[in-house]
Amino acid sequence: MAERRDIPDALRDAVDRTVRATIDTRERAQDAVDDIAGSANELVRGAEKGIRTGQRSVRAAVEDRLPATHDDVKAMRAELRQIARRLEVIETRLAADGPAAPGPRPRGPRTG
Repeated sequence: MAERRDIPDALRDAVDRTVRATIDTRERAQDAVDDIAGSANELVRGAEKGIRTGQRSVRAAVEDRLPATHDDVKAMRAELRQIARRLEVIETRLAADGPAAPGPRPRGPRTG
């Protein structure tokens, strides 16, 4: 049997080993949690990137199929008015020149 003096030393050693084991276990657990958190962050970033890519793809696919907005119709009307004015000028010139002469006609400045 151990002497009475050896019991406090043995007890101190046992407590010291227990404390060290607890600290080591905590550090390993913290490392594992950090690894899991890092992996989760990578997964989230990848998912967010996939969502952004998907949104762009859907937007691009749908954008051409959307009905014209009021502003779109307004812009088309303005462009048609401009084309009509230009056509009227061309028709007026042709009527003033009489029958079409053979060969290319000189081009004047564009109006409109």
